[in-house]
Amino acid sequence: MMNTSSREGLRFQGDSMSIFRAACVVFATVWILRADVPAFQADPWAKEMAAFAEQDQKTPAIGGVVFVGSSSIRLWDLAKYFPNLPAINRGFGGSQMIDSVNHADLLVISHKPRTVIVYAGDNDLAAGKTPQQVSDDFKAFVAKIRSALPETRVAYIGVKPSIQRWAIVAKVRQTNALIREYCDTDDRLGFIDVDGPMLGWDGKPRKDLLVEDGLHLSPKGYALWTLLVQPFLDEPPH
Repeated sequence: MMNTSSREGLRFQGDSMSIFRAACVVFATVWILRADVPAFQADPWAKEMAAFAEQDQKTPAIGGVVFVGSSSIRLWDLAKYFPNLPAINRGFGGSQMIDSVNHADLLVISHKPRTVIVYAGDNDLAAGKTPQQVSDDFKAFVAKIRSALPETRVAYIGVKPSIQRWAIVAKVRQTNALIREYCDTDDRLGFIDVDGPMLGWDGKPRKDLLVEDGLHLSPKGYALWTLLVQPFLDEPPH
């Protein structure tokens, strides 16, 4: 027959096991929540967006042309290449098309531009996104602009051919074909082809149009892009 102390010992062990199981449940729950932490992380572009917001407060600009996208936009000296154009540079290096979608309110809509020039998709493809994903993200960008600024025109600079990313040139051209096809459906959209003009006699990217990294544009490259973009900056006929 079990004595009182034995029963008390078993009850204590049972209580300890219950506490242990409860602790395991709490630990597992916390671990699961930690696994979801990336969804709740701060915006990776918060610093860049804060800097843009500060610029907007100091020198607000309304009704001109916004250039938005990745480093090929960020490194473009708009004042030098378009001296008489009321242009705003909202490029942020390393960004993808979806980043411009997520921050369109600050980057574009707040300026109420008559025209938007977009270059993004280069980094997307290099990161493994498909041409269809890039095209869909561009469509989402246009939809966001349209909902707030229905008369604003949007011109997409096709993903450029480059030495560093020549291995994915097939995806580059698939992306450009999808976006060009979409732009052809709306007179307020434009596609700016830089692929052909950036190739040499051998059908490969011209080295003189790129800096040493084989990816970013040289001054001669920007001069070429300026010529290609200029027709899309003219005032539309009334």
